[in-house]
Amino acid sequence: MRKVLLGSVAAFLMAGVLPTRADEAKPYAGQIITVLFPPWTTLPKDMTDRFTAQTGIKLDLQTLGWDDIRTKIVTSMVAGTAPADVTEVDWSWVGQFGAAQWYVPLDGDVDAAVKADLPTDSIFTFDGKLIALPYNNDYRLLILNEDHLKKAGIDHAPTTPDELMSDAKAIKAKGVVAYPIGLPFSATEGSATAWYLLTRAFGGELFDAASKPLFTSPDSPGYKALAWEMAALKDGLIDPAATGLKDVEIQELFKNGQITFDVAGWAGNLSVYTDPTKSKVAAAAQGALMPNVSGKTRTFGLPGAAGIPAASQHKEAAAVFVKWMVAPESQIESYTALGNLPTRTSVLQTLDQDGKLASGKVLLEQAATVEPLFKQGTPGWYPQFSSAVATALNQAAKGQLTVDAAIKQIAAGAEDAQK
Repeated sequence: MRKVLLGSVAAFLMAGVLPTRADEAKPYAGQIITVLFPPWTTLPKDMTDRFTAQTGIKLDLQTLGWDDIRTKIVTSMVAGTAPADVTEVDWSWVGQFGAAQWYVPLDGDVDAAVKADLPTDSIFTFDGKLIALPYNNDYRLLILNEDHLKKAGIDHAPTTPDELMSDAKAIKAKGVVAYPIGLPFSATEGSATAWYLLTRAFGGELFDAASKPLFTSPDSPGYKALAWEMAALKDGLIDPAATGLKDVEIQELFKNGQITFDVAGWAGNLSVYTDPTKSKVAAAAQGALMPNVSGKTRTFGLPGAAGIPAASQHKEAAAVFVKWMVAPESQIESYTALGNLPTRTSVLQTLDQDGKLASGKVLLEQAATVEPLFKQGTPGWYPQFSSAVATALNQAAKGQLTVDAAIKQIAAGAEDAQK
């Protein structure tokens, strides 16, 4: 039976996402599928209404925090039930979920032209199988408030971590804002990914090809990155309350003009930051290339995707929705309404040509530098390692661990995760 169902899904994906005009039957009309996404993918009603009108499929949209979604997926799948018919599949979950065979394979079934237009689909491939389609082209860059820089007499974006620190001190000294640097330090994934990004900014990698830590020495980029964060916190450049803040809350501070630098800025958020109906700093929000000690920018991708749990009872209807999520019109609408940067290259180019891609030149230049965090693919032990990182960062920010002790705890967490 499972082979029959998967074959049906494959056939439908080959055919395309939506019924043709001639197919008035809408074969899945009346079916209700549950969709589980994080808050930044809370689809507007006019968007979901359009999907239902086109397909006849009704949506039961459910929203949970990013960390809570993973917990629900793991709990449900271990119990042999589906957490929803379609769920978020984060880049960092691919190793674990792929090894467990929890998701319907989509590789080879997506139209070749669509696949070629989705360069980040390789991040969601495990053991040769595509387990989800990327809909959110999340990579990180520096986002800044240009007005704050001007008030401090600064005429260009920082290009190195030291320059970023110096600019923040100048902005604070001028009384522009109390805490110029926005970084989360809660024990959550957003805190960990910011440290990974800063490790790149200091010119390094987390692990070698044999998965051995490269951040334990005081002269290593990872060690320097953590020391940089703690120095900024100690110097009053980061709000002490950041120990309880997630990345989405840092974003609210930026929108309200309370911080100057969203250091680990989500590329798609520029559309929200520059929207006067959603942001108090719309005219001042600018994207900038991620600073690097070498002066040559680097970043990595953290895309989000939509996948179909193997235990779903509505796989065919779910496949319709997954393909719809990456249709050009859906990607443009999601970007405009939610700031989810399109994953299709052609859509990004169209938005830029139409002048609808905020800081488009910077976004496209930074996109060309996107690398995977793990060159060999996201390992199954990543979630456990990342949890150890987030915990150590939170404890260091609270003054419970020194930088050296935090680094040693992270290294021990990596060793435990890999066992």
